[in-house]
Amino acid sequence: MRTNVYIDGYNLFYGCLKHSNDKWLDLYHLFANRIIHTQEPNAIVDTVYFFTADIKSKVSTMGATAQQAQHAYHRALQTKYPNHIKIIKGYYAFEKGNMLKYKQPPDKSDRVEVWRLEEKQTDVNIALTAYRDAIQSKAQQVVFVSNDTDLEPALRALREDMGDAVTIGVIIPIRKDSRRPKNQSLSQYADWTRSYITDDELADSRLPNKVPTKKKPILKPEYW
Repeated sequence: MRTNVYIDGYNLFYGCLKHSNDKWLDLYHLFANRIIHTQEPNAIVDTVYFFTADIKSKVSTMGATAQQAQHAYHRALQTKYPNHIKIIKGYYAFEKGNMLKYKQPPDKSDRVEVWRLEEKQTDVNIALTAYRDAIQSKAQQVVFVSNDTDLEPALRALREDMGDAVTIGVIIPIRKDSRRPKNQSLSQYADWTRSYITDDELADSRLPNKVPTKKKPILKPEYW
């Protein structure tokens, strides 16, 4: 069963990777070999799409170092899996906002200026890529790695338009023992749902500290 995977990088980071030692993650090994193959032994994972956005160094705790680490990670993934991993980028909008000051009850006249950082285009990129893959017969199974209810219309459209012609899977990127809430809205359109990722699966799915290239190897960032 030809399978494509669509990873919401923002969801994966905050659900599984932040404050962990697993950021140097081998996405193909984790999802193709550790999770999907166990769920469906006949699945052959063709493409893993990684939807993300470039870090803005001026608002990152680690500054330019974080941007360099992210760039190294993306290069490492594409170097190791040139035919199987595609990175699709949105962007971060960083702009001034005028928000209600927190108080009870809310007072519409009491506002405060803030800097607002918002990720753009990820949801629509995931939805369009998966839908086009399905209708163009590029995948018999589409697997979404997300906990975001904004993707619900995309899964509903796939189910209504494709029926049983495509299998839909959902992997919620939350650690098994996490108390983070798990949204169930995506699962109502899925043929199967995996509602967690284990610590062992993450620990077993790290890229080598040095990823060889034709020139200098790509090194795992020191602070990761």
